[in-house]
Amino acid sequence: MLKPHPIRTEADYRAALNEIERLFDAEPNTPECDLLEVLTTLVEAYEQRHYHIEAPDPVEAILYYLESRGLSWQDLECVIGSRREVEEVLNRQQPLTLEMIRRLHSSLGIPAEVLIQPYSLIKNSA
Repeated sequence: MLKPHPIRTEADYRAALNEIERLFDAEPNTPECDLLEVLTTLVEAYEQRHYHIEAPDPVEAILYYLESRGLSWQDLECVIGSRREVEEVLNRQQPLTLEMIRRLHSSLGIPAEVLIQPYSLIKNSA
């Protein structure tokens, strides 16, 4: 059994991952489950420092939340506004407004820090 210690190297990281895999089905309220929780916390901290993953852009986040919940663009009309506004936002022709961001956060649970990020719009060639 691996003794928990700070993860400082890739070897430490791999060893912790192997131990997490071994302990994955540990019974709740056991020393093994406690060790699993500690190792998971250590691995998460190491990954945040060494494997930082950029947050998705706001439109990608919205599309992901729709797909993962089996929702369609039409389901956003009560959150974003009219069908036209939903289409313009998701087609990157109109930016999200602060009110849309608030409603997307409260209705769908999309983190506000993801929704407020700058993102590219497609210029309409009219």
